[in-house]
Amino acid sequence: MNGSATSIWQGRKPTPKHEPIMSLDIQNKAGHDVSGEIAQNCLLTRTRQISRVLTAIYDEALRPFGINASQFSLLVLIVELGPISRADLGRKNHHDRSTLTRNLQPLILQEWVFEGAPESNGRSRPLALTGQGKALLGDAASAWSTAQASARLLVGEPGANALMGIAGKLPQRMR
Repeated sequence: MNGSATSIWQGRKPTPKHEPIMSLDIQNKAGHDVSGEIAQNCLLTRTRQISRVLTAIYDEALRPFGINASQFSLLVLIVELGPISRADLGRKNHHDRSTLTRNLQPLILQEWVFEGAPESNGRSRPLALTGQGKALLGDAASAWSTAQASARLLVGEPGANALMGIAGKLPQRMR
């Protein structure tokens, strides 16, 4: 990169895994040109748009069961990985503490998820699905299946496979 180009990684050293593919020559472009470039090519913007559209598909399908897509995902993870602590669940699903609590609290209040007694460390309280939670998951499975088919149709098989491949390569969240 030459001295006149400013990397999007300014302020931190890129690792070989995270080398910028392109840099923006900010000194030679007007602000509008830069924002136009970002608006057209920003992976964050595009993935968030895709996420909102896909989430809406699943939310609509799951609404009759009194849960949303985020809550449904937590039910699935808890039954697959449980009993599991909040911290481990948050790491596994890349949730920060407040988002996890916001999505988990209604599940606990509805008695679909049970939070056990503190373990020997005094802090960790394992989460598990209750019988009602397992029944809800079973009842909502057909709605999920319908939403899944709609989402796959929207992104296409190559897109769905690409998304699953990318998700499989995400690093484990450490905190």
